[in-house]
Amino acid sequence: MSQEKRPHAQHLSTRLIHAGTTTDPATGSVNVPIYQTSTYRQVEVGHTVSGWEYSRTGNPTRAALESLIADLEGGVAGFAFGSGMAAITAVLSLLNQGDEVIIPTNVYGGTYRVLDKVFNHFGITYRIVDTTQPYEFEHAIGPRTRAVLVESPANPLMSVTDLAAIADVAREHNVLSIVDNTFMTPWLQRPLELGADIVLHSATKYLGGHSDVVAGLVVVSTSELAERLAFIQNSTGGVLGPQDSFLLVRGIKTLGVRMDRHVENAQYIAEALARNPEVSAVHYPGLPDDPGYEVQRRQASGAGAMISFELAPGHDYRAFFRSTRLVALAESLGGVESLVCHPATMTHAAIPAEVREKVGITDGLIRLSVGIEDKDDILADVEDAITASREA
Repeated sequence: MSQEKRPHAQHLSTRLIHAGTTTDPATGSVNVPIYQTSTYRQVEVGHTVSGWEYSRTGNPTRAALESLIADLEGGVAGFAFGSGMAAITAVLSLLNQGDEVIIPTNVYGGTYRVLDKVFNHFGITYRIVDTTQPYEFEHAIGPRTRAVLVESPANPLMSVTDLAAIADVAREHNVLSIVDNTFMTPWLQRPLELGADIVLHSATKYLGGHSDVVAGLVVVSTSELAERLAFIQNSTGGVLGPQDSFLLVRGIKTLGVRMDRHVENAQYIAEALARNPEVSAVHYPGLPDDPGYEVQRRQASGAGAMISFELAPGHDYRAFFRSTRLVALAESLGGVESLVCHPATMTHAAIPAEVREKVGITDGLIRLSVGIEDKDDILADVEDAITASREA
């Protein structure tokens, strides 16, 4: 499959469909088949029919996905894992005992949990820093700092980090820069082009796009990182299966058209919420008064489709969640359907309450993943739930 002649595709919208391995050389199928196999016949010791040996080490369907995401992010190599957390775990496994990683003040709860409850046991520590201020990041770098892992926009307050500035500082101090690009996808933002060393995704979200697959993807900027991560992937074995790899390739083909609709809807709803007197705060980098607005415009081609907001005094957020009809209360995000969640007890429950409160993840914070339904239907459902949440 690696010998396939690939079509010329300059634009990202075309590469979403034609990048990577797009046809099957054995049959001419325009879709890469699901190679549902664990092993491959060897013609003699050390030589297989096609170069594939064992599906933990490599599978043609997974390889097609890995080639695709590497092309879209502009990296040297891609790696597919069984979940976003498996991808983060593999990347953090690049560190050694005694190393420190810097994470942002508002970071996904699962990332915090794996550092605080798992990697701490191996002598890898973390420091929480406001990475939206590059000078604070630089000031926090110590003799043991080996990596910085940032999200931008960050989950759940949508704070924006200047990725190019962080990458520049990291490079000066020989610190590995890692960016979780889940909220943006390569359609809106490409961190490697801004100087990052590694980009990762919970592909469960926008890349899959249909709430039917759990997966993680990683892309690296150098051959040296590719070699090291390939060894970790094969050794620890948290790989993505061929069925889910196929679903992700299929989902990515429509990423551009989906993201355009997601962003259009989110902008409309964020502006409406900002005008609503029953909403006390809206966090969305597409609003001109958002602190991250200018940086977001500079480093991305859209503000994404994640909004968080807080109800004004006199409203019960529990009643809000009970009152939505179209928008489902559920974990996750990035599917074609709109979802709402309560970060304090769901996505960020692993973070201690005092830490959550300090950074603004209050009990009243609501996170909305805006889907691709009609924007007026989504807004009507949210506004009806806000009205229903008024305290008597």
